[in-house]
Amino acid sequence: MNQNAAAGPAAPTLDQARRQVARYGLSADPQAVLVAARLMAAGARIGQAGEVHFGRFGLSTGRYRLLADLEDHGGEKSPSQLAASLGVSRATVTGLVDGLEREGLVARRPSVEDGRGNVVILTARGADRLRDLAPEHFRRMEALVGGLTPEERATFLDLLARVVAGIDALTED
Repeated sequence: MNQNAAAGPAAPTLDQARRQVARYGLSADPQAVLVAARLMAAGARIGQAGEVHFGRFGLSTGRYRLLADLEDHGGEKSPSQLAASLGVSRATVTGLVDGLEREGLVARRPSVEDGRGNVVILTARGADRLRDLAPEHFRRMEALVGGLTPEERATFLDLLARVVAGIDALTED
């Protein structure tokens, strides 16, 4: 398959990456730059598609992830545990929980372990929402990677883990 055709609309090309690297007189590997640029573009497009997808169920990606994380951990977690497992700030968790609580999908209650803090619990309504969306959600997730064989998916998971391990290169000082 042509790598440029598979990249999607307005995807950068290897020639563009070569020109950019040369323009600045750098020794960067144009192919590495291209892979990173396309990965970032794909991440943005998948993120946008995810918002449309979860919007069908009255959720956002963040709200779904929070509900699923609660479900995966016995239906109860502290806000700080949620923030850590979702990779977001406590303020973000507070905003997500506020919205989900208004809809009756989660509730807050005092922590049994730490009387000063609260825990977020998945309500029956929240569990029902996850159960109701599961068939379509997992069908669409499977279709997203349907063009890959099981072996390619395994390779992709390995490659993705190695790329994720390099994310700090974008954010460290």
